[in-house]
Amino acid sequence: MPLNKFPHVYQPIQVGNMTLKNRIQYSPIVTNHAGYKSGEVTHQLLEFVSGQARTGAALVTIGSTPVNFNEARDFFGCLSATKDEDVAGLTMMAEELHRYDCKLSAELIHGGQWGALTLPEGEMGWVASVVEPYHDPKRLREITRPEMLKVIDDFVAALNRCARSFFDMAMIHYAHGNLMSGFLSTLWNQRGDKYGGSEKNRWRFPLELLEAAHGAVNGRMPLEMRVVGNEHLPGGTTLDERIRFLKEASKYIDMIVVSAGNLMYGEAFSYNMPGYYIPEGVNVEYAAAFKEAIPSLAVSVCGGISTLEHAEEIIKTGKADIVAMAKALMADGDYVNKGARGLEKDIRPCMRCMYCLRGVNNGNHLAGCAVNPTLGWEYRNLTPVPALKKKKVMIVGAGPGGMAAAQYIAERGHEVVLYEKGDKLGGRMHEASSLSFKAGFRRYFEYTVRKTIESGARIVTGVEVNADTVKIESPDALVIAVGAKPVMPGIKGSGGPGVVDVSAVDRGDAATGGKVVVCGAGLSGTECALQLAMEGKVVTLVDMLPEERFYDDLVHFSKPTLARLLQENKVKLMPECTVEEFKEGAVIVKNAAGKNVTLSCDTAVAAFGVSPDKAAIAALSEIIPETYIIGDAEKPGVIGDAIASAYWLTRRV
Repeated sequence: MPLNKFPHVYQPIQVGNMTLKNRIQYSPIVTNHAGYKSGEVTHQLLEFVSGQARTGAALVTIGSTPVNFNEARDFFGCLSATKDEDVAGLTMMAEELHRYDCKLSAELIHGGQWGALTLPEGEMGWVASVVEPYHDPKRLREITRPEMLKVIDDFVAALNRCARSFFDMAMIHYAHGNLMSGFLSTLWNQRGDKYGGSEKNRWRFPLELLEAAHGAVNGRMPLEMRVVGNEHLPGGTTLDERIRFLKEASKYIDMIVVSAGNLMYGEAFSYNMPGYYIPEGVNVEYAAAFKEAIPSLAVSVCGGISTLEHAEEIIKTGKADIVAMAKALMADGDYVNKGARGLEKDIRPCMRCMYCLRGVNNGNHLAGCAVNPTLGWEYRNLTPVPALKKKKVMIVGAGPGGMAAAQYIAERGHEVVLYEKGDKLGGRMHEASSLSFKAGFRRYFEYTVRKTIESGARIVTGVEVNADTVKIESPDALVIAVGAKPVMPGIKGSGGPGVVDVSAVDRGDAATGGKVVVCGAGLSGTECALQLAMEGKVVTLVDMLPEERFYDDLVHFSKPTLARLLQENKVKLMPECTVEEFKEGAVIVKNAAGKNVTLSCDTAVAAFGVSPDKAAIAALSEIIPETYIIGDAEKPGVIGDAIASAYWLTRRV
């Protein structure tokens, strides 16, 4: 009887002279754990990379490793392979990953236009050609032929250092708008010399580099190359041309990793790191086209692939040889191992919410996943420590924070009793996971409810806790996780017929008519408006903020896609409008000019945000000396904030 349900995922594969134990690659990500100025391997980076290997992935490719620290960096805190002194640290990384039968690669890159972001004021970055309005001629200039030769030398030197450091593979990054992808692009390459114009000319420099790279490694290690199936920019290179280029490039490389988009410029940004508005496996069909055209080349594909079931289907149908995951492996640090052992139901699902990307662009280190708060903090050795003194801990509220607290606290050996005033666990996870484009949220919701039930906590539902309840339970510690209540400003008519709360709408507890005005363009209001419009309703979205500040609480990578979906589904946006009154069949708003405008509707949806119920919290917070407040009850935020506050609390109980 097989150990698992995924025979294709767990089948070894030969890539060049390297054998991978399974078909899962840890896709390159930026974590900023390396030395901020030097790029040296730090203890923090070593522990993070060790955690990547411990997932059970066959190959880890370190993200964004510039070949020159002066002009090639696209992030601060990235790994350096630019000087001989780096070899000792790189070797230590390779040794650590090899302990787990995991292969190591590095994503070697020249940032090009993105490199300008890390340069001091006054220094110019290099691009294939300056293309306005994308490129600022005050910060970027066309690279010269001597500089192109220097780039080749830098790549060759970095490759040699990786080989000397016992890396198993190296990646040449030809995607996402960096210098080399710029030469390949019909949009970015407008040169007038023999390195621009026709496709053969545009390929000339990239192929020169690949030939030099192949000669440098000389069979010591295989080469992978990151490519895009679609630039998602007007005037970008066609798929047919990319296939023709890869047929030439395949002389020098052993594997490609198929991605999409670039690091800036509208929705191309979103496709580069796809969140839950973009379908799962968005790049699979591009990978399939490459695989069909060049069957001798190993093909890895990334792009929102979150489950082993999906990975198995991709590999089984021959659309790719390897599946590259990042966010899914970040959500569960034992992901691949669990699947191999038939424990796929215990894999903690990724919600694809992009919580992991907060602040990384600003040079901060990756500091947590919405469902895995320990991510990025591996160097602190966060293995659960059994409690020295067993306590009885009472948790009030079974939303995402309360459920996480129950799991974490029980894991440490405490006696846990969890109260929920509703008739089932979940709190606001019910509405947060209900929208059609939130499949990852639903997977996590189902998982965390089940894990809470299995945690050993005593669960009491249908009881609203008061001071007497706490005194009867007599806990040693009390955790208040009651969430927050909807804000309803003192607007005339707010309690009238036809005015419903956004949470009730999302849960399906409140019906809406065919014409809806959603009041409040935070993330919950905007997503509610989008869902209603996708169902065929006529929707207007109103907020007192300017349009550029609508859904400000959404990670910036995903904003362009949400904007497109709102437009495609004909959601009318009315910024700088204040709700003055709710009337039967209408909402009265005051626009930026100070004039009242009547918006006729069947239903008005109130989405003015939430705030802690201070009275309810105060009534519980003075009973038990050891009392904690977490989640929205402490400070309203997103699901990841609630889970993080629960986790860090449990290290104190």
